[in-house]
Amino acid sequence: MDQLLNDFSPGLFVMQLVVLGILLFLLAKFAWKPILNSLNEREEGIQNALDQAENARKEMQNLQADNDRLLKEARAERDTMMKEAREIKDNIIAEAKEEASEQATIIIENAKATIKQEQQAAIAELKKNVADLSIDIAQQLVRKELASQADQLKLVEGMLEEVTLN
Repeated sequence: MDQLLNDFSPGLFVMQLVVLGILLFLLAKFAWKPILNSLNEREEGIQNALDQAENARKEMQNLQADNDRLLKEARAERDTMMKEAREIKDNIIAEAKEEASEQATIIIENAKATIKQEQQAAIAELKKNVADLSIDIAQQLVRKELASQADQLKLVEGMLEEVTLN
């Protein structure tokens, strides 16, 4: 340490202080402002990037919320459409059953009417056949019994009496 004190020169010290002062002045005038400006610009750029990232994150959250909302709406609409389709299907089936039942009732009624008509026609045919048969039998009996003239007069007189009495 003694050596340092012995080598100390006040003129050199002052000169170095003046050079240091000039250097600091030049640095302050020409270097510090651009360095501080570039640091400020970089800090602002970083802050802007962070703000943009935050905005992008918020926008993504909004888009995700919109997507979720749209998905829920689409599901609700799909469920509504499916419900309406089921109701339409049930209505069509019910209408088809009702129409088939009505058609079956009409067919049954028509069949009953046709059967009744055919039955009446068969009964009329049977009555006609029985009447024809009865007339044939009666003719044969009358011919047999009325073979003589006296029997014929007796039958005519009996019929006249019945007609006049009624």
